[in-house]
Amino acid sequence: MTMVVRVSCCSFIHNLTPQSQSVEDRALGQPTAFTHPHLLQHGEVLPGLRLDEFQKRRSCLMESIYKLSIKDERIFNNNHLVVIPSSSKLYMSEKIPYVFRQNTDFLYLSGCLEPGSALVLSGTGGGHHTSTLFVRQKDVHSEMWDGPRTGTEGALELFGVEQSLPMQDLGLFLKSFSKSHSKFMLWYDFTHPAEPEVHKTMQGFLANTINKVWESPKHLLHRLRLYKSPSEVALMHASCKVASEAIAVTMQDSHPGVTEHQLFARVDYECRMRGAETLAYPPVVAGGTRANIIHYISNNQVVQAGEMVLMDAGCEYHGYNSDITRTWPISGKFSSNQLELYEAVLSVQSDLIKRCSNFPSLDSLFYEMCDLLGHSLQQVGLLPRNLNKDQLSKAAYSYCPHHVSHYLGMDVHDTALIPRSIPLEPGMIITIEPGVYVSPKNQWAPPEFYGMGIRVEDDILITSEGPVVLTESCPKTVEQVEKLASFIPSVPTVSITHCM
Repeated sequence: MTMVVRVSCCSFIHNLTPQSQSVEDRALGQPTAFTHPHLLQHGEVLPGLRLDEFQKRRSCLMESIYKLSIKDERIFNNNHLVVIPSSSKLYMSEKIPYVFRQNTDFLYLSGCLEPGSALVLSGTGGGHHTSTLFVRQKDVHSEMWDGPRTGTEGALELFGVEQSLPMQDLGLFLKSFSKSHSKFMLWYDFTHPAEPEVHKTMQGFLANTINKVWESPKHLLHRLRLYKSPSEVALMHASCKVASEAIAVTMQDSHPGVTEHQLFARVDYECRMRGAETLAYPPVVAGGTRANIIHYISNNQVVQAGEMVLMDAGCEYHGYNSDITRTWPISGKFSSNQLELYEAVLSVQSDLIKRCSNFPSLDSLFYEMCDLLGHSLQQVGLLPRNLNKDQLSKAAYSYCPHHVSHYLGMDVHDTALIPRSIPLEPGMIITIEPGVYVSPKNQWAPPEFYGMGIRVEDDILITSEGPVVLTESCPKTVEQVEKLASFIPSVPTVSITHCM
């Protein structure tokens, strides 16, 4: 009798030596500790994340499904089939791809960075499930153009799944599962398809199976992703540190006459030089009155002497995002009106961060912001003192017409299905970002403040001992900001090339 010996992913990674040449033979489709020792340590599937973390995540999802099915008669079932697709490769024009970004839920569960893949979990929950990863088969011609693919054999070992099959076999797998399970609950997001080919397969499967009961697994996945593990906290801390340092350097090198585009380029460069793959989102680099446009991303004007710059930027560091906003005077020193308004916003933010110790909801923080900001703006002279509490909150909202917080993690606006009305708990990471935007159209605004836009944003880890500011190293006190912004760069700024 022959014996099949299955090598675990951890032992696979640990045993990769130059003598074995295993990775080179397999030509895996993403970095490993052997091919990229500057990025990954032995035993990690992704930088900072070990195999057992992904296996635990899959088990936790199945356990959540099982517990929910017991409580909900509509989905009560002993058999569950979960299908999570990867993202697909997208093109900006003929043969020119966008930078690929993996479907967050798929990445969270699998650790796989390749497009054209799907993870299927089948079973009853907890440890009683099977993980099957469908991936593209290895192809010499395609790999010559686009780089190596992991393939089924490599995926089996690298990602620690029970089985790995070619992507084109997904339909046959689903049909076989349906035949052997007369009754089961299907978990797939039909409303927001991530991968067109997988979605087409799932539509055909649903049309041809007797079982028509399905539910999206996204709300359960978002609940799991809401609480960061120690490894995730470390990655978030690193992402925040990188972005904080990058913004500080950008602040230091800014000066009157610099363009928003040049500041954009500088913060992008500084993030990448510190290990970030990319910026987390198109940054806001708004000089002067353009800071009144909350999502201003044109970033194409010159910042003039006497104006302030509002920069909202963060980076993606090995799959985890930071989100920071700083406002500073381009000439190095706030004017008296700028200073008064900046200190008002900074004071409100400081109070809101302290209040996180009481585990409020994000919505509660928003209402508290309106109250605090209203009183601060009364002191500055942007609001009259004869307003009652409700009027004051509404008037403050006219100066800051956005929420003060959102969840943060693998996505910038992370876990979007989690309501902002639930109390904060240890392990969550959020932003705190009050702002003031003084439009001439605001009935309360004094002319001397017209056009000013100020926002201060930090990333906060909620712990049982109190809030931890992950972006603490990014300068924001008046003294810190003016000291950096008044620094005179020793290297001249590159001039802009004009078409003749």
